[in-house]
Amino acid sequence: MGEPREAFVELQERLGRPGTRMLDRLRQAQDEDGRVDAEDLARAAGEFGWPVAAVTGSATYYADFAEGRRGRRHVRVCEGTSCFVGSQGQHIALLERALGVRLGECAADGSASLQGVRCLGYCYDSPALLDGELPATGDVLGGLFGDPLAAQRRTRPGCAEPLKMQAAQIPYASMVERPVVLAGLVGGEESWAVWPGVVTAGSREKIMNEIARSGLRGRGGADFPVAEKWSMTAGEPAPRYVVGNADEGDPGSYGDRLLMEHDPHRILEGLALAGFAVGARNGLILVRSEYPTAADRLRVAVTQAREAGHLGKGVHGSPVDFDVEIVVGAGSYVAGEETALLHALAGLRAAVRARPPYPTSHGFLGRPTAVNNVETLAAVPWIVRHGGTAYARLGHPDETGTKLVCLSQRFRRPGVYEVEFGVPLRHLVEDLGGGLREPYQLRAVQVGGPLGGFLTPDQLDLPLLAKALTEAGAALGHASLVAVDSTVPATAILRHAWAFAAAESCGACTPCRVGTRRGVELVERLGEPGHAAAALLDHEPLLEVLNVASLCAFGRGVAGAVRSLLRVYFDELHQPAATIDGGE
Repeated sequence: MGEPREAFVELQERLGRPGTRMLDRLRQAQDEDGRVDAEDLARAAGEFGWPVAAVTGSATYYADFAEGRRGRRHVRVCEGTSCFVGSQGQHIALLERALGVRLGECAADGSASLQGVRCLGYCYDSPALLDGELPATGDVLGGLFGDPLAAQRRTRPGCAEPLKMQAAQIPYASMVERPVVLAGLVGGEESWAVWPGVVTAGSREKIMNEIARSGLRGRGGADFPVAEKWSMTAGEPAPRYVVGNADEGDPGSYGDRLLMEHDPHRILEGLALAGFAVGARNGLILVRSEYPTAADRLRVAVTQAREAGHLGKGVHGSPVDFDVEIVVGAGSYVAGEETALLHALAGLRAAVRARPPYPTSHGFLGRPTAVNNVETLAAVPWIVRHGGTAYARLGHPDETGTKLVCLSQRFRRPGVYEVEFGVPLRHLVEDLGGGLREPYQLRAVQVGGPLGGFLTPDQLDLPLLAKALTEAGAALGHASLVAVDSTVPATAILRHAWAFAAAESCGACTPCRVGTRRGVELVERLGEPGHAAAALLDHEPLLEVLNVASLCAFGRGVAGAVRSLLRVYFDELHQPAATIDGGE
């Protein structure tokens, strides 16, 4: 049997027209008319030589296009975990009153529309929103709703300009003697320091060997050995591609946004080194649409890198050709999964594909592709410069190197911290984060985003290691830590978890598509007299189906995260139904 083919991917190969600009084309139509209608779909199909069905599939899949009509002023409000914990959803109601429009709708006169998104990457200053009518870079208005009464004083129903407070810059610090990922921000290391020497006098084998010695693993959550992925890709026939995964969708995580906005050249150099190692001439980076400033700064960095001779044909007078294209997504959490991300890059629905074949042999446009997370790529220049052995000395024998850890708004000192693997979570929560702000008390910590898991304060002596966290019923993921305080009811955080899962399931497999919606229904039954106990019991068979039968890690991650939440909140959830939501 030949290798499996995907119809629309194969069509792009035959036409020689990859659809990396398709999402931009649909975005243009939306900007012009406030919506993407049938005429826009037919016009885009004709321009790209696609069937209308393929374009329609993309337009109806992504949240940015599927919301319907978009107003002249479009506001995106964060519904992520940190924002939810910060106000328990009150910030959305306040914003609805301020704009005079309900969530997911557009005002009748087209003046404003309001879209809910799962994370804007401002978890350190939440709740937050993105006002599309402010300057092109996008001003995120974080911290506005920390004091609901103050927010009400600042706004009035139908106010034309109710929101003018900007979020603070991302706080960050490296707790490592020799910063790696933050080397350009706190370590004084310039980007593009090793690339010219590599292309003129280096060897692919040396790069691959240093990465292998370092023990570097994927930092996006999969934890797969980078050298092994690169070696598998390099062993396949050309042409090959390298892809930067900048779809940082985990609520609670914003380290990738920090790197893209403040040190984009380091990411580009890491991607170039990856391309050199695998023998690729082209690299692509998919940036989520919720990060407009990050996308703009990456585009500027690409232009600057070309002008400096780092990218293009015959890089620095060598026989090496390498260039980078920046692609902006359109609102999909699952697009962070590598097979879904490759579909998004091609302008198609970001649905997960069954594996094998893996992207290392059958990736972008059906060609061998190495996909690496932004943080992973940012570590590569340091490793090539200082050696894999030096990197391997950092961290823990089971997990070498460093990790960016993000702390949420409820901590006294939220921000991005670079730490070595193996440090206790308690050190992150109490020493770096300073514990919770007054008067809040810690009830649980969400580790690794919505597919990570929840831990109790008694479990904070666990080390920051993937294996240890997995054994404790959580997952490392992006290593974000969202503090959940004791004022958040158990059913509220459970409902939030299931709502995220139902909204972000790509729908490619029945267990996940139907199961996540069933989870939402079960939470609603918890508040019904006489049904709470049965609803809790029904969770376990549902979670087992999600864990065993889901096509990708999304469904399995949802099952693990909800199981951990049910364990952490066991006592509260097993109270009588009359008190389960805080009633009397």
